[in-house]
Amino acid sequence: MTTSAPARELLDAPPPPARPRTRRKRPRLPYLLIAPALLALLVGMGYPLGWQVLNSFREYGLAQQFGEAPAWVGLDNYIALLTDGGFWSVLIKSVAFMAVTALATMVIGIGLAVLMKSIPSWSRIALQIAMLVAWAMPIVAQMTVWNWLIDDRNGVLNYLLSYLPGVDLVGHNWLVDPWSFFAVASIIITWASVPFVALSVYAGLTQVSEEVVEAAQLDGAGGFQMLRRVTLPILRPILVILLLLQLIWDLRVYAQIELLQGFGAAGDKYDLLGTYIYGLGIGQGHFGVAAAAAMIVLVFTIALSWFYVRELIKEDQS
Repeated sequence: MTTSAPARELLDAPPPPARPRTRRKRPRLPYLLIAPALLALLVGMGYPLGWQVLNSFREYGLAQQFGEAPAWVGLDNYIALLTDGGFWSVLIKSVAFMAVTALATMVIGIGLAVLMKSIPSWSRIALQIAMLVAWAMPIVAQMTVWNWLIDDRNGVLNYLLSYLPGVDLVGHNWLVDPWSFFAVASIIITWASVPFVALSVYAGLTQVSEEVVEAAQLDGAGGFQMLRRVTLPILRPILVILLLLQLIWDLRVYAQIELLQGFGAAGDKYDLLGTYIYGLGIGQGHFGVAAAAAMIVLVFTIALSWFYVRELIKEDQS
């Protein structure tokens, strides 16, 4: 079969040049709308952060509060902290406290969310109202109630536990031993944090497609298998950000530890990072060292959240 001359010319002709890709212009309106919020954020956080960074490199103590010029000490504040065994002890305790409390909060919160999905409406609403009341209660009010519960003289907890055979906890002080002190603190913070996790996860559960659930049930998936292999992978973005928030909040906890120290026996062995930094600055007047400690905590928090930020970047690029 022969090809005609015009057809042969078309086949031999070079392909037409590719059109240059024109970049679509992004609208400017979204940037203009978020500009005021970004400006307020930079002004509201930029100045305190810059002041904190600057003070971490200076000797800023009580004398500077009365007008004396601070001396530039470079990395001396950081070296003093990183070579201090007390700082590392507080950091290790804080990380362990953060991990245990955040894990307990996530497990209990997910369990309550699954429970709310499977119980009748009236009991679900009652549970949600109870959690909202616990979550909305101010920290000082929370700690006052818990102090009444664990009081060594008139506390309800000791009174009820003493009814158990062979148990006599009348007069027992839960805030003397460091282990029981941090156990009480972890229970209180978990109790106050669970409602946020439970309600957030429950909101995510209501958005799981019924078709996916029915397909898993037809394949023979039981309740635990469906939760582990279907529901939790779908809710993974929500769970990751909730876990990240819990880790950050529990690492920087201050008010509950400070108030518990006021209720019981105080001391450096009861300190976590929040109270340790407060004690360095306000208690001892070493504001420069306290600023350096705050910067170390900030770097640790950024490193902790980098995993989530990296996942967001990957999802945005895919």
